[in-house]
Amino acid sequence: MGITVAVIPARAGSKGIPGKNLLPFCGKPLVTWSIEQAKMAEGVDSVWVSSDGDDILSVARAYGAYGIRRPDAISGDVASSESAWLHALDEIERQGHEVEWMVGMQATSPLRSPEDIGRAIRQAKDQGLDSLLSVTEIEDFFMWGLKDGEPFSVNYDYRDRKPRQQIEKRYLENGSFYIFRPEILRRLGNRLGGKIGIYVMERHKMFQIDNPEDVRLCEAIMRGFGLDWL
Repeated sequence: MGITVAVIPARAGSKGIPGKNLLPFCGKPLVTWSIEQAKMAEGVDSVWVSSDGDDILSVARAYGAYGIRRPDAISGDVASSESAWLHALDEIERQGHEVEWMVGMQATSPLRSPEDIGRAIRQAKDQGLDSLLSVTEIEDFFMWGLKDGEPFSVNYDYRDRKPRQQIEKRYLENGSFYIFRPEILRRLGNRLGGKIGIYVMERHKMFQIDNPEDVRLCEAIMRGFGLDWL
């Protein structure tokens, strides 16, 4: 029987917010929220941080995570999370661990609880899934686009607007975390594949930190909904 590992990619470089992963957030470096949530989640056996930054790895170890030095070749702006997870998987297995499940987390999505991760792991196992993504249900979501400078309705017909109760449920991939079997990641080079499931999170957990203005918004939500108790 293999173990379940949580792996948090955390690059040192960031164009939107310099030093984003160590940004002070609700009194702690941003990356540490994901570490502590994963450590407290039922079903997670160990937590790992993959980074090219010595300072990030030092903070990660101080908060109880294992550090994985990410090669420069997969640490640039265009490097995918999949490349970091694959490298981490190889390193974890090289250290003698048999991995059955991986929880891929984004440090920039701190609006979650340990219970979210634990329930999602149980769901993946109980439903016999190969992979799972966290989502948020979107109500009354009417999307518009532009074609040749003219606006048009994308996911509905504005000329035949249905009552709210008749609108088909839609879900936003919120990027908080993904759960997948190692063989899916290796075979497909993708975090999702095989039998895919969704774990539905509350609406206030859909936000992530990409720009400076996101920090104040997410801090307000974190404190307002009592997610800063760790």
